[in-house]
Amino acid sequence: MLSLLLLSASCTAGRPAPGPGDAPSATDGPTLAGCSVFPVDHVWNTPVDALPVHPNSAAYIASIGPDTGLHPDFGAGLWEGAPIGIPYNLANAATPRYAFRFDYADESDPGPYPVPATPRIEGGSDRHLIVLDTDTCKLYELFDVDLTGATWSAGSGAVFDLTGYALRPDGWTSADAAGLAILPGLVRYDEVAAGEIRHALRFTASVTQRAYLWPARHYASSATDPNLPPMGLRLRLRADFDTRGFSPEVRVILEALKKYGMILADNGGDGYISGVPDERWDNDTLVSELRRVKVSDFEAVDTVSLMLDPDSGRARQP
Repeated sequence: MLSLLLLSASCTAGRPAPGPGDAPSATDGPTLAGCSVFPVDHVWNTPVDALPVHPNSAAYIASIGPDTGLHPDFGAGLWEGAPIGIPYNLANAATPRYAFRFDYADESDPGPYPVPATPRIEGGSDRHLIVLDTDTCKLYELFDVDLTGATWSAGSGAVFDLTGYALRPDGWTSADAAGLAILPGLVRYDEVAAGEIRHALRFTASVTQRAYLWPARHYASSATDPNLPPMGLRLRLRADFDTRGFSPEVRVILEALKKYGMILADNGGDGYISGVPDERWDNDTLVSELRRVKVSDFEAVDTVSLMLDPDSGRARQP
């Protein structure tokens, strides 16, 4: 089973034929199919290993569950008939565009959205559809996608220019509860195989606060307890955590968690890290090794010093 939908050569005329993923260079941020996945100084791609610990870190860790082990929400093969993880699709100007009917139309970008002929859609209840237009380097993300007859519908939809820094309007959702882009926070096998991930990862928690921290723009909770984690919270694997003894693939993930951390983006399983389905993952290794890493091995990061503008994802470099 392929983990990506690769378009035909006729759909990629004028650009190098994209492979399943591009590894970042030593001087640039992450790239995919010839597009930057946000600029190198975007908050997703900014290291947080030298930032101070958030003053409420201990309470946040306690609320998520100190003894909870990490869990890969990605892998090889199928689970309940669908790929394990959040797949993405590649498109370009030749890909058909469709209008969508949205449940949350007042917080969705109208589109139209490119949809390949046989799109890969996430399984389960979220049914995310993620499409990267390799001609324009625009990212199209949809939540709870459905096709009834000839009519496409979704809970919400968002379009991101991966060459820029624009955030969602304040208070708006995206295809994610935090109002963030999903693709920039996914673990991709090609990055792991290249030996380094150069961006923060996306993770979920089961109970969150009715609040959000920059760069998040939205919450999905009615709970007002200040000790619950808010959307946009960034956790960092402690610098003294010993990554020796882990497999090379998992060690790459753990080193990224030390340098870039992970951003709370949605409600879901506690400590679940999101990634792209790929037949090259070793599910047994991922699950057994990541569960050895506990939430108590993390600390919340105070990222306020990175913010240059509350409406921009561009980050002050530490």
